[in-house]
Amino acid sequence: MRLAVKIWALLGLVFLALPLLVIIPLSFTAGQYLFYTPEMLALEPNAFSTRWYAAVLADREWMLALKNSMFIGLSAAALSTVLGTLAALGLSRSGTPLKSLWAALILLPQIVPIVIIAGGLYSAFSDLKMIGTYTAVIIAHTVLAAPVAVITIRASLQRFDWRLVSASATLGAGPLYTFWKVTLPLIRPAILAGAIFAFAASLDEVVVIQFIGGYDQKTIPREMLIGLREHLSPAILAVATMLVGFAVLVLILGEFLRRRAESYTQKST
Repeated sequence: MRLAVKIWALLGLVFLALPLLVIIPLSFTAGQYLFYTPEMLALEPNAFSTRWYAAVLADREWMLALKNSMFIGLSAAALSTVLGTLAALGLSRSGTPLKSLWAALILLPQIVPIVIIAGGLYSAFSDLKMIGTYTAVIIAHTVLAAPVAVITIRASLQRFDWRLVSASATLGAGPLYTFWKVTLPLIRPAILAGAIFAFAASLDEVVVIQFIGGYDQKTIPREMLIGLREHLSPAILAVATMLVGFAVLVLILGEFLRRRAESYTQKST
């Protein structure tokens, strides 16, 4: 039975990874179209090229999208991390009133369909005359990314020994000093992991940006969607491959920080 479960899990992983195994080699095609040529299937060296990666890096539109994604993603990740840390601290304390209700409200953006959230944000920002501004996009991405940071940081705080905070207060330290010298060093890896996952959530967003973003705020996912609609080329696969590589790095780094946070928490206890 154990062997059967392992085989079934392996088949599931292969099924999930199969689209990536198709896209990644095709991004190195030397041709103009999104299909495997007979030369590629025969593994002829001249059938493969990095021309589309070079084309992406030399294209003004892609570079604008990359710059916007980095600026918006880092800004949203910073705000999400600060708000997520405060929310996770509040939800992890035993004396917090209506803790379940607050947790449900904070995680609501992860539950409600993204189109409904995009429509609500569009209505709100329209009244404020903020459609097509970086401020609106950053706030919207923070709304979507903050729950990710809360989930990551709160998971680490579940193992946090709150007696350390009580001991610090007993010795005369104030709340801010206790947080800076006791709580923060122990949960710093979890906070960094939450920031990374929040940035990834912002980088992956493609629906809200179409509602409230203008030309100057277009991001990589939006540029990919425009390319799929208007001019199909292997450059889109090159960008997709780079995003897959980034996602793998995020998962590896997030797992490393999660284990480090667990190790810090165990040492503190």
